Amino acid sequence: ECDDDTVGITGELESSFMYTTFFKEIVLEIDFDEKKTIPELADYACQQKVYANNKKELELINEFAQKYHGNINNNPVRWYTAECFTYKMLNKALGNLDVNTLLKTGFFMRDLHQNIQQLHDEQLNGKDKPFPSIVYRGQTMTQQDFEIKIQQDKLMSYNNFLSTSEERYVAADFIRRKLRSDNTKIGVLFIITIDPSIKSVPYARIAKFSKFPDEKEILLSTHTIFRIQQIKEIQEKEMKIWQVKLTLTSDGVDEQLSALTKQIRMEITGTDWQRMGLLLWKMGENDKAEQVFTMLLEQAPDDDNNKAYCYHHLGLMKENQKPYNVAIDFYEKSLAIFEKTLPPNHLKLATSYNNIGATYNNMGDYSKALEFYEKALKIGEKALPSNHPDLALSYNNVATAYHNMRDYSKALEFYEKSLKIREKDLPPNHPDLAISYNDIGSLYQHMGDYSKSLEFREKSLKIREKALPSNHPLLATSYNDIGSVYRDMGDRSESLEFYEKELKIREKALKIREKALPPNHPDLAISYNDIALVYTNMGDYSKSLEFYEKLLKIREKVLPPNHPDLATSYNNIGAVYYDMGDYSKAVEFYEKEHQIYEKTLSPNHPDLAMSYNNIAGVYDDMGDYSKALEFYEKLLKIREKRSASESSRLGCFLQQDRRGVL
Repeated sequence: ECDDDTVGITGELESSFMYTTFFKEIVLEIDFDEKKTIPELADYACQQKVYANNKKELELINEFAQKYHGNINNNPVRWYTAECFTYKMLNKALGNLDVNTLLKTGFFMRDLHQNIQQLHDEQLNGKDKPFPSIVYRGQTMTQQDFEIKIQQDKLMSYNNFLSTSEERYVAADFIRRKLRSDNTKIGVLFIITIDPSIKSVPYARIAKFSKFPDEKEILLSTHTIFRIQQIKEIQEKEMKIWQVKLTLTSDGVDEQLSALTKQIRMEITGTDWQRMGLLLWKMGENDKAEQVFTMLLEQAPDDDNNKAYCYHHLGLMKENQKPYNVAIDFYEKSLAIFEKTLPPNHLKLATSYNNIGATYNNMGDYSKALEFYEKALKIGEKALPSNHPDLALSYNNVATAYHNMRDYSKALEFYEKSLKIREKDLPPNHPDLAISYNDIGSLYQHMGDYSKSLEFREKSLKIREKALPSNHPLLATSYNDIGSVYRDMGDRSESLEFYEKELKIREKALKIREKALPPNHPDLAISYNDIALVYTNMGDYSKSLEFYEKLLKIREKVLPPNHPDLATSYNNIGAVYYDMGDYSKAVEFYEKEHQIYEKTLSPNHPDLAMSYNNIAGVYDDMGDYSKALEFYEKLLKIREKRSASESSRLGCFLQQDRRGVL
């Protein structure tokens, strides 16, 4: 075969190109333990549905596990061209940004790249005939993809390893076979000019290692960038296809993406696996990042620096997953080591204070959050230049605490300080700028200034659509936020449009998780919760209830009976029944929620106040005024104890920004 036409083209240079580039850079540095990684990949491949019942593929997987031994005797190239699971899994994972498969195939990706580089150097300096200046590639694609991604004088790229041929007829025959099996697509013949002076991506002749030597294959390593020189429709024997002339290039990269790449590269520091953990976290892959930091902790349990680093980042992961008490525990372990070993104004202490503050913020203890945020800010203002991005983070965190305490003028003052630094210091499509715009949008929404809110929310979305992977949870959050502004404005049709965009991302995440995870896995619960919330916002209460009940089923099986997540489930189901007008069912679930909160929360906690408020409201609507009064009085007691500024919990806004990495 010339190549699998599922290998994806990236129009211009999308964020997936940047993230997979980072992945490749890190993978090339890692010294993999092949005794562990080879059998792990083989087991993982056997579990994939596409191979599980395929005797031929299973035999090849078993042979790979027995015979593969790294970059020896061109082993990687031989296996890549063997028409088996290796090239299919690796290229699909690079194209789809499938992190789980990328982690499993990482060692093979490294070996294959190094093998191509080795062959390239040998062939360039050897007595063989010189490299061809033109190669050919056949591919089929949808009309829509062609129109979006193939545009005159624009850049296009491949994240994947790229098969081409020295022979035009090989590429044309490949298109012919593909169109016979699927005539809904269009055929594209790429004519690629290669300048041998370009060193950014190695390529090599691999015909003598291939199962199909007559195809005269030239294999290019990942992350090729091309300039589109010409597009025209041609008649190729009986076929009408598109001919696209490309030139391999290493320059002309989109300036904004280049600036963002440079900035994020500076933020992903540490050893090879530490960098991998941080990259996964930035991609929204918290579970995978947690696995990496747990592994690092187990590998060097007596190294204080490593322990502090890993505890800190495990705190980040746990905060994202919302067992906040566990996050605090990890942060405090890290902080205890730092306080023993570092001077009192060290920036790592500021980072720890910021993250502990963030967790208290998410727990609803805003005064405690502000206390830690101000400790961090005090260090930052002494130790950092006035336009440093870490100062912007501190200002933003202080703003968040004031925002949640309903001191809107103070919140706006600190949000604007943060934004001023970020607009000056960061590239225009950096995710932290999106966070600033989104937070200010949230503030204006709570102040009732919906046009201002929409302006900032849309700025945030515009950046996220450029800078984040297309299935990143923060994109879904942005769609939800804009939908909520339109809802508050009373514009139901616009609101629904954004909720539907959010739903697509949430459903995509669920589909991946349902395939890969056991039925009671916590990540499935997260997906069910996200989808239920979208349906609630869309007013589809029966659908919302369906997903909340799936979520509750998992939580009742895997959590202790007084776990706060169970209380949240009971609250959400109660709220849906309330919206449906079924007050007796609503009060049944609200009562279950408040029983847990009375056992587990402090007597003046805002979640307990909210619970009393909900129950009182339902009894009020049912006409049971004595019961309503009983719960309103409980609510009043809490409000009298708490300061007026904290009397009502607004909830947590974007959590991502509150934290820093070391």
